[in-house]
Amino acid sequence: MIPEQRKFRHEFKYLISRSELTHLKMRTGALMRLDPHVDGTGFYHISSLYFDDLDDTCYFENESGTDPREKFRIRIYNGSSSVIRLECKRKERGKVLKSGCSLTREQADLLIGGKNVPDISGQDPVLRKLTLLMMTRGMHPVIIVDYDRIPFVCATGNVRVTLDMNLTSSSDVRSFLDGAPLRRPVLQAGQHLLEVKYDEFLPDEIYRSLQLDNFMATAFSKYYLCRKYTV
Repeated sequence: MIPEQRKFRHEFKYLISRSELTHLKMRTGALMRLDPHVDGTGFYHISSLYFDDLDDTCYFENESGTDPREKFRIRIYNGSSSVIRLECKRKERGKVLKSGCSLTREQADLLIGGKNVPDISGQDPVLRKLTLLMMTRGMHPVIIVDYDRIPFVCATGNVRVTLDMNLTSSSDVRSFLDGAPLRRPVLQAGQHLLEVKYDEFLPDEIYRSLQLDNFMATAFSKYYLCRKYTV
């Protein structure tokens, strides 16, 4: 649902309250348009299945702020497996680059089961790298991360502002595509996440509208927050 990212981008995250989310939705909606993939509900649901190796390297690199670092995930939208994406998210020098490829249901089922996708020579580079890490470092699915997202976009600066609600997690990785895994809330009641992403600059009017200085920035990813009490 999100266009392929081809360059490193700035990305900042903030913890916000329910009332702040409501005000931000109104202020941001006056300056930016909703992502065209949003339906009549005004948001879409994101489910991501994250991978880590036998030493939980991705988790501990996030905790320690290792630079650079990478994470792999399979992502679907609105609970549908009609479009399945494999993504690699790389953080380097404070910026983020996302690359990815589409997966067939058969490929996704293999990865979810901890099995390698065959014909490694013909794979997309992201899938090939994950396959190699599965073979050499025991990379495997570890956690499901779910949330609802209200996404706003602006062409100037290629800005994307998202309001993420109802963050939950599940360790029932086998049910990622097929079932309704039992989920646990991750943040305190009424607490949500604001994410601000852009290329070279954030337009002044958007910066002033967001009032970012009033919020608590967090360096931790959703993956880290969801795994914090399971590692």
